[in-house]
Amino acid sequence: MDTNVKAGPRAVRAAPQARTRRTRAAVIEAARRLFLERGYTATTIEAISELADTPQPTVYRLFSSKLGILKAVLDVSIAGDEEAVAMADRPQVRSLLANPDPRDTLTGFAALVGGLMVRTAPVHHVLEEAARSDRGAAAALAEIARQRHGGQRRITRSLARAGALRPELTERDAADIVHALASPEVYRLLVTSRGWSRERYQQWLASILIDQLLPATTKGERDETPRR
Repeated sequence: MDTNVKAGPRAVRAAPQARTRRTRAAVIEAARRLFLERGYTATTIEAISELADTPQPTVYRLFSSKLGILKAVLDVSIAGDEEAVAMADRPQVRSLLANPDPRDTLTGFAALVGGLMVRTAPVHHVLEEAARSDRGAAAALAEIARQRHGGQRRITRSLARAGALRPELTERDAADIVHALASPEVYRLLVTSRGWSRERYQQWLASILIDQLLPATTKGERDETPRR
């Protein structure tokens, strides 16, 4: 076996890319921990650098600023990983949009939101606090709300196109209802403040969305099954 064979160009390129991904992941994990423990203002890049065992110049090169780090933490929390795949293009979301049963669509959406909130609600709260005194954070918070509303509107648009919304409800009003009910603020109120379990929250969200968005004739078994 020839031990002097050199690595090919792909392997040479892949090595630094892998190191960069590991470094980014370490910084993001360290920042998430510190942001949640100390808050945005009290967390310094120096502290993140030290906890991540990454030189400060490298941190700045990868994220530009502390706000850039917080945005990256939130992005990873939303997606659940660092894959460069938008939420709308992920299989779970695609299957929701393609589901012909509106009840299943909203039940699946509630489960998706429940999992997403577990990851994002605490970090979203950090961004809300930062937005009170940082214009950049305020702009980032507004952009995230815009993106969230756009993603939620995909669900209501699919229901509207299928003729599944209540007759008196416009697609825009339906999207606003979803935006309010499936918000980080409502999640924190029920789960963090009132101590609801994730399962109870998901069941409530699915039930109230079905009740608010779908006509009575589409609500199915719940209306037909006698109560015991």
